[in-house]
Amino acid sequence: MRLRAYQQSAVDSVYEHIRTREDNPVAVLPTGAGKSLVLAQIASDAVNRWNGRVLILAHVRELLEQNADKVRRLCPDIEVGLYSAGLKKRDTNTPILVAGIQSIYKRACELDPFDLIIVDEAHLISKKGDGMYRQFLADCRVINPNVRVIGLTATPFRLDSGMICSPDHFLNEVCFEVGIKELIRDGYLCPLVSKAGVNRADFGDLRIRAGEFVAGDVEELAGDDALVSAACAEIVDLTADRRAVLIFAASVAHGRQVVETLAKNHDIECGFVTGETPADERDELLSRFRGDAPASLLTDEPLRFLCNVNVLTTGFDAPRVDCVVMLRPTMSPGLLYQCVGRGFRLHPGKQNCLVLDFGGNIERHGPIDQIKPKEKATRPDQAPPAKECEKCHALVACGYANCPECGHPFPPPDGEAHDARASEAGVLSGEVTDTECDVQDIVYRIHRKRDSDDDAPRCLRVDYMIGLDRWQSEFVCIEHSGFARRKAEQWWQQRCIDPCPTIAEEALDLAQAGLIAPAESITVRSIAGQRYDRIIGCRLGEVPTVANLEEAPF
Repeated sequence: MRLRAYQQSAVDSVYEHIRTREDNPVAVLPTGAGKSLVLAQIASDAVNRWNGRVLILAHVRELLEQNADKVRRLCPDIEVGLYSAGLKKRDTNTPILVAGIQSIYKRACELDPFDLIIVDEAHLISKKGDGMYRQFLADCRVINPNVRVIGLTATPFRLDSGMICSPDHFLNEVCFEVGIKELIRDGYLCPLVSKAGVNRADFGDLRIRAGEFVAGDVEELAGDDALVSAACAEIVDLTADRRAVLIFAASVAHGRQVVETLAKNHDIECGFVTGETPADERDELLSRFRGDAPASLLTDEPLRFLCNVNVLTTGFDAPRVDCVVMLRPTMSPGLLYQCVGRGFRLHPGKQNCLVLDFGGNIERHGPIDQIKPKEKATRPDQAPPAKECEKCHALVACGYANCPECGHPFPPPDGEAHDARASEAGVLSGEVTDTECDVQDIVYRIHRKRDSDDDAPRCLRVDYMIGLDRWQSEFVCIEHSGFARRKAEQWWQQRCIDPCPTIAEEALDLAQAGLIAPAESITVRSIAGQRYDRIIGCRLGEVPTVANLEEAPF
C-alpha cells in the first residue's frame, strides 16, 4: 500500500516533530482520510528502522480490528498482537500491540516498556482528572520516562476543555493538519450537501447541564408524535434516491419511535442499534447496511435505513452512507463532526452525501470544516445580554417582550412552536444556498452606519418580511458616490419613474408615498460560514405611475 501525498506529509511532520522537539505531537486528519494507514506506517518504521516497540491504543472494537488489519497489510513481516477483552485476545509480547484502552489501562506493568504509543481518536484523552488514558500513560511514563506519545484525531478539541494540546498535557502541539475541503477538492473525500428550507427547527428552550442539553428535555421534545411523523415523512421524501441512510436519534425511546414510524407510515424497514444491542444482532445489521452480508444472510434485503443511539459515531466504516440524518441536537461540536463524518468516505456511484440536520446543529456550531471550540460562558444557561430585533435590527436588552424602537413582538422565550423540517444551514463553509421567498411586508427607513460622523452619507434601508418573524434587509446607497451610487440608481430605475433622489429623506418620502414598485418575492443567497445573507434577485410588481395610483381603491 502506498500512502497518499497528504498521508506521507503527516508521517513526515510527526518524524520532524519527534526529531526536533522533546514533547508529543498530534496529527489532525478528517474522518475518512485514512488515519489507520498513517499510524500503520509510523508503527512499521518504528520497528523496522529504529528497532522500537509500539503500542496502538483505541477505544472501540471496530478501530482495533481496523488498525491491526492496516498494520499487518503494510508490514506482513512484523508480528502484530491484539489485547482486547471484547475480541477475546490477550497478546502481550509482540513488537506492535494494538489494544483497547478499557482492557489495558490498569495493566501497564504487565506489558513491558514501549518506546512509542500511538493514540487513535486522541481527543478522548482528558486534560484533567484520572481517566483511563491519563492513568495508563502516566504508568507507561514511569516504566519508560523516554516514551513518546503521538496523537491522531479528526477533532483536536474537547467540549469540556477546548483544544487538546497544551504544554502540561500528554499531547503538546498539532504538527500536521489537512482540511476537509482540500481533500474533497482533490477527490479523496465525498462532497457533502445540505437540504435547504426557509423554516428551522427551534431548540432554544432546552436546558443545558454539564455542557450538554439535558437528556430528558431532548427526549420530550424530539419524541413528540407529530414531530417524529413529520420528520420521517421529510426524510423519506428527500432520500428517495439515496442508498444508505444513517440516522442519529436522541434516545432509545426516540429511536424506537422513528423505526416504528418508518415501518407503519412508509412501509420501510429501518435497523436499530443501541449500546444494548446483542453483538450478533448488531454485526448482522451493520453487515446488511454496509452491503457486505455473508452468504448465510444473502436472503435478506440490504438495509437502506439504519438508526442508532450514541453508537456509530467513531470506528464505524460504511462507505455506502450517502445520507446522514441528525434527529437530535448536541452542544458538542466534536460529536456533530463525528456523526456527519460517517458520510465522508468515497464509494462507487456515490456522488455526494446529503446531511439532514433536524437539531439546528450546523447553525449552532457553524460549517463542520470551520468548527472550533467556543469559549465557555460564565454559566451554561446564562442568557446573552442583548438581542436583535428582526424587523428594525435594533439591539435591545433581552428583557423586552416588544422592541422599544418599532414595537415588533419578540417570540416567547420558551419556544412554544417547533418546526419538524431540516435546517437550511450549509454543512460545509462556502456552500451556496439560493432561496426564493415571498414578500409579506416591506418597511422603508433611513440608515446611517453605526459610529459614523453626522455628515456621513446615508442609505435607504429596505426590510422585507419573508416569513413568520423573519426579515431580510437591503441597503440602497442614495447619498454615496462612485460604484455604490451607480448601483443605487440602477435599483431605483427598476422601481420608480422619478429620477433617483440624492437625499435619503426624499427617497423615503417617495417610498412611503407608494411610488416604488413593491417586491413580490426576493431570492436570498446564504453562504455557509458567512454571517449575513444577501439579496441577489427580486420579482417586482407593477411600477407605480400617477395614473395607477389615482385608480387605486384606497
